[in-house]
Amino acid sequence: MTDDRKIRLGLLTNPPGNSLPGELRPGDVRHPSSVLDHYTHVARTAEAALFDVLFAADGLSSDTELGTRPEPVTLFSALASVTERIGFVPTISTTFTEPFNLARQLQSLDHLTGGRVGWNAVTSSAGERNFGDAALPAHEDRYRQGLEHVSVVSGLWDSWSDDGSTKPIDHRGEFYSVQGPLPLPRSRQGRPVLFQAGSSSDGTSFAARFAEGVYTAQQTLRGAQSFYRELKAKTAAAGRDPKNILVLPGVSTTIGGTEEEALRIDNDLFDAGFTPSSLTALSGQLAGVDLTGIDLDDHIPSHLLPPVESVQGRQSRYAVFRELAVEEHLTLRELVKVQQRSAGHGRAVGSPEQIADRLESWFTERGADGFIIMPGQGPGGIDAFTEHVVPILQERGLFRREYESDTLRGNLGLPAAIRQNSLTPASS
Repeated sequence: MTDDRKIRLGLLTNPPGNSLPGELRPGDVRHPSSVLDHYTHVARTAEAALFDVLFAADGLSSDTELGTRPEPVTLFSALASVTERIGFVPTISTTFTEPFNLARQLQSLDHLTGGRVGWNAVTSSAGERNFGDAALPAHEDRYRQGLEHVSVVSGLWDSWSDDGSTKPIDHRGEFYSVQGPLPLPRSRQGRPVLFQAGSSSDGTSFAARFAEGVYTAQQTLRGAQSFYRELKAKTAAAGRDPKNILVLPGVSTTIGGTEEEALRIDNDLFDAGFTPSSLTALSGQLAGVDLTGIDLDDHIPSHLLPPVESVQGRQSRYAVFRELAVEEHLTLRELVKVQQRSAGHGRAVGSPEQIADRLESWFTERGADGFIIMPGQGPGGIDAFTEHVVPILQERGLFRREYESDTLRGNLGLPAAIRQNSLTPASS
């Protein structure tokens, strides 16, 4: 790494329905009555502020409390027509999606956007009830299947040579049989940029093999630095240059003119949003532990929380909440607030200067290569960040003043995608 590196910024595209009732009026372009208008506003605002990418988290359960949540590839296909430079990274499950269809969808979108697409490959921790009667595979099995899935997709993306000739991949593996090739050539950036979300041991080993960007949940700088060192070391051990994997922690922001104002906004949002379902959501992050009978100002008894390795769901996110409960001694109320306000990701609450200070310290002290910003105060949160925080980062020489490239790979400072000769995940 050189000292002239810049912060990379992604924006998590929140559903428009998760703001407080009455916060927006009909006619506002961000009003949930017009979902496309909301996302168009978000995309254009982020692009005007020179963000690298729009990032769409996704899940395959039927939780309607998350608001109106379009399928990410469909959403980004629409937003591609109203933007020019910003990239798009949809989250798509390797457990519930066939490699050929996924490879074709994303390669098509990469062509249509001129090379601005990535893929956040996840193995999923829920959703099996919508895909037949089979139980969700065990954590380790999902990652083994996921690695083969990504390998097949990478092979399909590389099934065209630069001179236009094609070759079937003829893959026959443990989970998939795919002949190929794809019915379209490599894109302007070669192939979509590969991302991964997750911080468990299985997840980091998975990412080290192929990922070029990792979206991770980290609560403290020390924890982020440890994760950063571990992932970079695993990447080097896999035979890849650790410079070519970007660590991008999620950061939920609440911004006020002063720290006191930001804290007041944050507390008001928590109070207004607290419902019985808030405890249900926290229980889900804590491997389903029964929180009945625990006072909000008490601590969760540690004996109720199983070892991280025994959890078959979102293991890395469970580890975050378990550490906050057991090591940091957060009360039930405080844990609910972490879940409600950031879903376990890091939080930055304060004035624009304080938000910029927080990002700068994590970046310069090797806890991050950039951040996925998660505005935590309704749709207006992206406006507050772009209008007040981005200029500070630019003045400090930490963030770009213009896009460097027309492609996502180029703006992220990643090398050209070299065509692979095997199904081993790309090493870049």
